[in-house]
Amino acid sequence: MTGIETDENARHAAKMAKRKAAQERKLEGAIAEKGLIIVHTGAGKGKSSAGFGMILRCIAHGMPCAVVQFVKGAWDTGERRLLSEHFADLCQFHAMGEGFSWETQDRERDIAAAERGWQKAQEQIRDPAIRMVLLDEINIALRYGNLDAGRVLAFLRDEKPPMTHVVLTGRNAPEALIEAADLVTEMTLVRHPFRAGIRGQPGVEF
Repeated sequence: MTGIETDENARHAAKMAKRKAAQERKLEGAIAEKGLIIVHTGAGKGKSSAGFGMILRCIAHGMPCAVVQFVKGAWDTGERRLLSEHFADLCQFHAMGEGFSWETQDRERDIAAAERGWQKAQEQIRDPAIRMVLLDEINIALRYGNLDAGRVLAFLRDEKPPMTHVVLTGRNAPEALIEAADLVTEMTLVRHPFRAGIRGQPGVEF
């Protein structure tokens, strides 16, 4: 090893030691645990996928969890198969939707489905044994006014058990929800195969 390499390694080690010390100082004042409100939104793909990744983490830790889907209902999705067939003891799965609004073409029906989904979501969130509830595509119901965002936020503020994580996915999350959340991720669309005429495919889209 040359003298230059030795100097570079020493500078790198000193820099990393400072970063480690700074991170440890932040951790000293951090709250150990808290149930989080988590929002995955944006035009890019991956919002639901990220939510299901968190559900799988819960399962791996033996933490009871639940999924309530607000759009996908009759769809035969990979995540529904996996969770219902192999992890039903740890994850409750409720597909309450009837498809996108352009499929149902019936606003009253969309509102009724969203309300059923929200009632089921409240049951799951209120259960103190359930550590995480994924509200998949609920932001779509909020955007179209099929659910009142104020009601949802009031419930999360007043009735969510303190150690329960709630994940809300879908495009166009209301600004009030973003402000209330502890963790917000916006997926940015760079390129999507549908624009090139490629249909959604198993393993990628569902």
